[in-house]
Amino acid sequence: MTTDADHDLLARWTSTLLAARSGREGPDPAPYGRNLLARWAEPQRKYHTVDHLRAVLERIDELAEKGGEGGELELVRLAAWFHDAVYRPDRSENEERSATLAEKALTEAGLTPHEVAEVARLVRLTLTHDPADGDINGEILCDADLAILASAPDTYRGYASAVREEYAFVPDAAFRDGRAAVLRQLLSLPRLFHTPYGAAAWEERARANLERELAGLTA
Repeated sequence: MTTDADHDLLARWTSTLLAARSGREGPDPAPYGRNLLARWAEPQRKYHTVDHLRAVLERIDELAEKGGEGGELELVRLAAWFHDAVYRPDRSENEERSATLAEKALTEAGLTPHEVAEVARLVRLTLTHDPADGDINGEILCDADLAILASAPDTYRGYASAVREEYAFVPDAAFRDGRAAVLRQLLSLPRLFHTPYGAAAWEERARANLERELAGLTA
C-alpha cells in the first residue's frame, strides 16, 4: 500500500533528479523512484528502511542549512537514495551492488558521466565512512548516514535493536562479538563526523551512545 509519506518521498525523488538533470531531457523519473522505494521496503530490512532513507535526506537538508554550502547537494541526495538500495544483511557487497545499480539507473535517467560517477563514488564511500579532507560531498553524505549514532538514548536503543533484528540469523554470542568489534572500530576513529556542524552537534552524543552500547555488549 502506498502511503502519503511515500508520495512525498516520490515527489522529492522526482524534484531531485530533475534538478540534477538541469533541464536536460530524460525519461520520467517516477518509475525509478518507485523501484527504489520498493527496494527500501523489502521485508529483510528492520533498520535500513524507508524511514532510514527519509532520515538521511533530512540530515542532508540540516547540514546544508548549517553550513554545507559548496557540495553538489543534488548528487549527494541521489547518493542517499542509492546508498542502501541493495541490502542483504548476510552479504558483504551491498555498497558495490548499490553503486552498480546507481550507475545503470542514472545513466538511463539522463545524468552525465561525471554525475553518474560521482553518485556511485559516494555510494561506495558509505562502506568506510571515511571521506578525504576537502571531499565536501562525501563529508555531507557520511555525516548524514551516521547521524543516527547521535540520537537520543531511547532512539539509539531502537536503532541498535533493529540492527540486531536484521542479523537475527547470527547467534547471540557471535553477534555480540561482531557488533562490539564494529563499535570499537568506530570509537577508534579520530572523528566520526567530518562537517563542522556534524562534529559540533553530533560527535559527543554519538560517542556516548557507542560507549554505552559497547559496555552493555561486553558486561
